[in-house]
Amino acid sequence: MAWLRWQRSESEAAIKEAVGTLRDQGEPLPPLSDGQAFGAMFDRFADAHVVLLGEATHGTSEFYRARAAITRRLIEEHGFTVVAVEADWPDAARIDAYVRHKPVPRGEDVAFERFPTWMWRNGEVADFVNWMRAYNKDRPAAAQVEFRGLDIYSLNTSIRAVLDYLDRVDRQAAEEARARFGCLSPWQSDPARYGKAVLTGQKRPCDRALLAQLQTMLDHRLDYLGADGSDEFLDAIQNAKIVHAAEHYYRIMYEGATESWNLRDRHMFETLESLLARREGARAVIWAHNSHIGDASATAMGWQGEFNIGGLCRTSYRDKAVLIGFGTDRGTVAAASDWDAPMEVKDVRPARSDSHERLFRDAGLGRFLTDWRENGQNELIDALSRPRLERAIGVIYRPESELYSHYFEAILAEQFDAFVWFDKTKAVTPLSHAHSEGMPETYPFGL
Repeated sequence: MAWLRWQRSESEAAIKEAVGTLRDQGEPLPPLSDGQAFGAMFDRFADAHVVLLGEATHGTSEFYRARAAITRRLIEEHGFTVVAVEADWPDAARIDAYVRHKPVPRGEDVAFERFPTWMWRNGEVADFVNWMRAYNKDRPAAAQVEFRGLDIYSLNTSIRAVLDYLDRVDRQAAEEARARFGCLSPWQSDPARYGKAVLTGQKRPCDRALLAQLQTMLDHRLDYLGADGSDEFLDAIQNAKIVHAAEHYYRIMYEGATESWNLRDRHMFETLESLLARREGARAVIWAHNSHIGDASATAMGWQGEFNIGGLCRTSYRDKAVLIGFGTDRGTVAAASDWDAPMEVKDVRPARSDSHERLFRDAGLGRFLTDWRENGQNELIDALSRPRLERAIGVIYRPESELYSHYFEAILAEQFDAFVWFDKTKAVTPLSHAHSEGMPETYPFGL
């Protein structure tokens, strides 16, 4: 695996010293059952403009519940106004409409019905979404908290959303858009085939037509804003941006992982910037995988040329961006064995002895926070500044090849500003019909 650039032996004495430092400076966290007390431990980060909350897997209950508790605290006590997540914009738009008591976007789609459904269609997210809806209920629109998606994978849905919007506000422009989007018609449901067709010379790129479509909509923004309001126009423009970016993404994905990764994370960062620019004094909490929110320049990903939203936020917002990683040693996780394969509840192997996770496990504190953002944390920074392996489980988990499939090298003290640790964790709970009982018809998960 390219991310494993080198292996360095570390003496037992150095390991014991690092473990001792973590044990001395780690701050035990309240149980997640006491969400208020848990969230209050993160008040120290409330001076930030953006707080990025990670996860070491896409299927661990404790990570979702912890992020929910922290985010609630930042919203209720410190005025944060945007929750932006590693999810597609159109799916998140249905959640946003629900939590802000607005009409659910037109169309028959329900939120997060495509693989990996459990990543956002789970009980932990549903509980948080219902809390957001209750929080927003009696607040004016300008004071409500938004739920937004940052990702890029919604080519087909985003095309439909743009056309639906233009059909309402400008029929002639809708017909012109259909002609431009027609360049992608044979590949909308399987855009990876489009990228391959361009690469092999079977298809000319559609990028100019899609850029022209985006520019046309921007040129008419004053007319459209007057016809259908700022939220509707924001949604349409963002979907047009996604179509343009997704075309580029699928066109270069065969050229190398680095280029497509960088395009995706730059799109996520630019979406975040657009959201923050819309509202005076807006501040955001971002939920994404550690590999997106930790500064890639401190990892083997960055050493091979990749950057991410965490690093871009650091560059843009400096000390007003806080990057918080999450980790675990063992337990269970919701994941698949292959892309588009069924979800399974899999056992997570105990962390390797040459990993950062081993240090946190051996500290023996069970559930704790380490924070090295403030001055005077030199011992803690030194303990976490050695390159070690770090584990990353996405929607696929292959324990039989865990070293090469799920570990990469990182300097934790430079990657994050703080780290949340749970010794043992369990899989998220996929949504069941019980979660929708008593919910209004606008309930976005469509159970």
